[in-house]
Amino acid sequence: MAPSGAHGRFRDTALRLTRVWLTDFRNHAATDLELPVGLTVVTGANGEGKTNLLEALAWLGSLQSFRGVPNDALLRDGAEQAIIRATMEGAGRHAVVEAAIGRGRTRVQLNRKPLRRADDLLGQLRVTVFTPDDLVIVKGGPAERRRLLDDIATAVHGRHRRLRTAVDRILRQRTTLLRQAGGRLDAESEATLAVWDTKLASAGEELADARAAVVDAIRPALQAAYAAVSASDDEVTLQYEAPWRDTGLTEALLMARRDELRRGVSLVGPHRDDLHIGLAGLPARTHASQGEQRSLALGLRLAGHEMVRDVTGVEPVVLLDDVFSELDDRRAARLVRCLPAAQTILTTATGSVPDDLHPQLWVEVSGGRPVALASPPTAPSHSHDDRVSDG
Repeated sequence: MAPSGAHGRFRDTALRLTRVWLTDFRNHAATDLELPVGLTVVTGANGEGKTNLLEALAWLGSLQSFRGVPNDALLRDGAEQAIIRATMEGAGRHAVVEAAIGRGRTRVQLNRKPLRRADDLLGQLRVTVFTPDDLVIVKGGPAERRRLLDDIATAVHGRHRRLRTAVDRILRQRTTLLRQAGGRLDAESEATLAVWDTKLASAGEELADARAAVVDAIRPALQAAYAAVSASDDEVTLQYEAPWRDTGLTEALLMARRDELRRGVSLVGPHRDDLHIGLAGLPARTHASQGEQRSLALGLRLAGHEMVRDVTGVEPVVLLDDVFSELDDRRAARLVRCLPAAQTILTTATGSVPDDLHPQLWVEVSGGRPVALASPPTAPSHSHDDRVSDG
């Protein structure tokens, strides 16, 4: 694995954040923060806005909240829009991005020029986000694992987001038609369904191929990352599960037609696929311990980061949201050694970090206002996690 960005050399190929401004984003009414090349540690009590700051930075890289909430939830109470503005530099270039997130509409500028689509911002900043909630990738439902693959694919190729959006739109239209059919198709409905089937087969197979390619790419890196984080040589297996790919989606849709009409839902396609994660020959979701599942989740994030870096030639910014609070000392120390040589922003509610981390900047957040500290905090800010609050 790569040397730690916290105490290793910062990669010259990275595009790093130099400054961020937030206006009416969550509880940040007016934030202005300069960021160093290496590690920034953000402290603060429960609900003060640490995670909100990371959420804003991550939004610039993915156009979505890593908490899984809609954009409307990002606006401060009573505000009509939230604004995220940031400057970035690296690899011989400088960029200014600004996003105005409104209720139902988002406008984005790059270097003060409006972008036709918000998706055109993707690729300007790449981020890798670690949160304690990543455990659900391993132990949760298939949707969490599909989202992981889609997030990695989008970080590599921004157009993947448009493909995923297209598939979602096709599925909504197709499912509406199935429900309206009431179990039977007249000639007009059958012709319309055939059109949606053709669209779904084309876009759905492309989406599944992209996800499967991510799985193939991260598999070796995951094995190495898991071994490094867990100090275990148990074999890790990854397999993209889409039974319909054996016959092709067109044929699979025809075979499922009767059941889909009876139930009024789309039963076959990439929205039903899964990522099987195995450990020592057994399904990790049901047979791995929580410590093993957490190590697998960390390994998946590290492997995804490595793929994005290798394909794009750019080191993503690393965002760690109170991750070390969920790890024992040994696993935390091993994770520190595995962290990429990247600009890193880390939140902690306790005001403490593993000994091997050497922050360049300490920031304390109170009431959505970050203040740079002259020295590390002398006492823990608070012992509670703020991931479930607005902070």
